[in-house]
Amino acid sequence: MDYHFSKIVKSDFEAAVAAITAALQAEGFGVLTDIDLKATFHKKLGEDIRPYRILGACHAASAFQAVQAEERIGLMLPCNVIVRETAAGTVEVSAVDPVASMQAIQNESLGGVAVSVREKLQRAVERL
Repeated sequence: MDYHFSKIVKSDFEAAVAAITAALQAEGFGVLTDIDLKATFHKKLGEDIRPYRILGACHAASAFQAVQAEERIGLMLPCNVIVRETAAGTVEVSAVDPVASMQAIQNESLGGVAVSVREKLQRAVERL
C-alpha cells in the first residue's frame, strides 16, 4: 500500500500552494503549519534544494474523533501535504494516506475516521 497519493499540476509552485490550500479548505481542512524546507535548509545548513513546502492540514471534526478514540494520535497529526518542484521542473502535490498511517496503530475505531479523511484529502488533490 502506498503511503501517499500525488498529482503533477500544471501551474507554478506558488500557484500550486495556493490551489491546494483552497482545495483543502473546500474539504473542511485548515492549514495549521506551513514549513518551507528550501528556506530552512538554506538558513540552517547553507544547502539549496528545489522548492519544497510541507502543509500541516487538519480537519478539526475528524481530529477530535481520532483523539477521542486514541489519546496519543496527536503524534500522527496533522495530515501532511507536500508541494514540491521535481527534478523534471514540474510541480507535484502529495498527501499522506491516513489509512496507511493508521495501520501502525492497533485501534480499530480509528479505521472509519482514517477512511473519511483519506476521501477528503483525495478529493482535495483531485481538484487541482
